[in-house]
Amino acid sequence: TFSLSLLGTFLVRSGVLTSVHAFASDPERGVFILMFLAVVVAGSLTLYAIRAPGMKRGGLFAPISREGALVLNNLLLSVACAGVLIGTLYPLFLDSLTGEKVSIGPPYFNLVFGAIMMPLLLAVAVGPLLPWKRGDLAGAVGRLKVAFAVALAATLLTLVLAYDGPWLAIPMVGIGAWVTVSALVELADRIKLFRAGPGESWRRARNLPRAAWGMTLAHAGLGITMLGIVGVSAWEIERAQVMRAGDSIEFAGFHFTFEGARPMQGPNYSATEGVFTVRRDAGGAPLSTLRPETRTYPNPPMQTTEAAIQPALTGDLYAVVGDPDGSGGWSTRLHHKPMIHWIWSGALIMVLGGFVSLSDRRLRVGAPSRKPRREPLGPAAAAAAGGDD
Repeated sequence: TFSLSLLGTFLVRSGVLTSVHAFASDPERGVFILMFLAVVVAGSLTLYAIRAPGMKRGGLFAPISREGALVLNNLLLSVACAGVLIGTLYPLFLDSLTGEKVSIGPPYFNLVFGAIMMPLLLAVAVGPLLPWKRGDLAGAVGRLKVAFAVALAATLLTLVLAYDGPWLAIPMVGIGAWVTVSALVELADRIKLFRAGPGESWRRARNLPRAAWGMTLAHAGLGITMLGIVGVSAWEIERAQVMRAGDSIEFAGFHFTFEGARPMQGPNYSATEGVFTVRRDAGGAPLSTLRPETRTYPNPPMQTTEAAIQPALTGDLYAVVGDPDGSGGWSTRLHHKPMIHWIWSGALIMVLGGFVSLSDRRLRVGAPSRKPRREPLGPAAAAAAGGDD
């Protein structure tokens, strides 16, 4: 992972890649990063070669088992990573070999990555329910009836609310719900929720290893993040227009009034600041005031757009102000990004799951085990022990 991050840094910092993301072009800096990348890759492979003879073969296991699910998980993630890497480097290799310029954009990455991740998302719910060594796939799937019912209900509800599409987003919402709820179902199965008394379920929950809690959090966070990605990708709304001071428009269920734009001076830049007043309806009280900016930096010459953001439970509102049209109007853009908070919330839940798993004593090498506390013997027990001696 670190090597790939260095590779991305090299591409955008050295000027090798011609892209809007290549914000720096410094061959000397690129050579340094390339040398560092070579040291990291060669060093890690050397360590692996030294340790390889000491690796021992693990025990045998059936393909349908928890070990098999982990292998499938690693294979799919590795293939997805390779697909993204090939799509990133292919234009560079083709340019260096033939001089032909090609561009690989979102359609390739969405198709390749989505096709690989689809079976992974379906299988991630089943893997934790499989036992080690050998498992029963039908039995594991049968324990996910609740998750399947919730996923089906989420799919049908999305179909009713978004009957005009996009059609691919509708089943993806169901898969996101499948992943999220299945993590909770697996946890409920471990603690025998609703199958044992509350006291027994609470005891099992307290004695559950932290790694199990971490897995539940990580899988649930993955499902929440997926739902957020689907929501933003499928139902984001964008509107561009020219507005004059005092103009109002209805957008995403809100009433926007453009109050005008004015020049302003920052510490190391000059800017044009626009002002938008946001209301629920035309006659309602103001909910917020958005102040987007277009900044110009003199050294080095650069122009940036600073969007103003209004967070909301249903999604964030973005306002952007652009250049004047020469007749008193300003180019403006408004965005509504629904469920975008789900992306960050799911990512934070996954990170929390990772830390909870790492806190498990079983995963810390050399961690001492807690010895059972010895209770003092009562008089009768002491006498019996003495008689046995």
